[in-house]
Amino acid sequence: MATSFDPAAWSPSRALGLGRRLLDPEWLEHWAAATTAWLDPVADPVSGTVTALLPDALMSALSHGIVRRFGGAEFSATLLGRELTATLYALRASRRGAHFHVEATLTGVRWSGHPIREATVVAHGVRLVPGVPTRVRAAGLEITGTIALDVLLDRVNRRDPDWELTPGPVGPIRARHRRRRIRAVLDAVVGDNLLSVAVHRATWWGIRVPRRYLRIPSRPLPGLPHDVRVERADRDGDVVRFRVTAPAVSGSFDLAAMRSAIVAGTTMIIF
Repeated sequence: MATSFDPAAWSPSRALGLGRRLLDPEWLEHWAAATTAWLDPVADPVSGTVTALLPDALMSALSHGIVRRFGGAEFSATLLGRELTATLYALRASRRGAHFHVEATLTGVRWSGHPIREATVVAHGVRLVPGVPTRVRAAGLEITGTIALDVLLDRVNRRDPDWELTPGPVGPIRARHRRRRIRAVLDAVVGDNLLSVAVHRATWWGIRVPRRYLRIPSRPLPGLPHDVRVERADRDGDVVRFRVTAPAVSGSFDLAAMRSAIVAGTTMIIF
């Protein structure tokens, strides 16, 4: 049965009441069918129309229901084409005009094999397009997080056979060339997808290298899948804090599978 939404009749007390009903197990059993039923009559080919007509309480109740079932538990997903496992710490959804703003905080992340202590994934301009499966489109993604410095340097050492990088006890990174007997103390930072390396001092066979030879021009990072950009990466003690962005992305999920996962409390893969 289709249900109309009258903004003038909406009130906080009604929103709370609807939220309680939405989280009721009996309602969850019929959630998939009911959702597609009331979405069908308001579906419109104009971008954003469907999302604009979704009651805020539904999105809020859904996000809280997912956190209740999966908060503190490990889940699996695919993010920007890479396998991801993490523990869900928080999930928030709010309206921004005709679209939604979704923010997820994750801990114990492994993204494409890279261990990340904590990450926050923000999806801007999110809208839902009903169908089988239901499509999710976001105007852009922003991912911020922290990764342990020693873990990051270990990954770099595995990919570069010439240099060995180790974190200094305090301060800059120590670099050693495996064949040319060059040693250096340096720092590195990424800004606007450009890598900048500052060499503080270097020696070759124990002889100090003049500073005029230590200037290294900034260089762009190699291209990343899905046009991902590293906006910022800075060292902060024994961790590296980073921020990466991606342009418009899309994915899909099956409403019936999501309903079953919420009811059963099993692992849910959205993208």
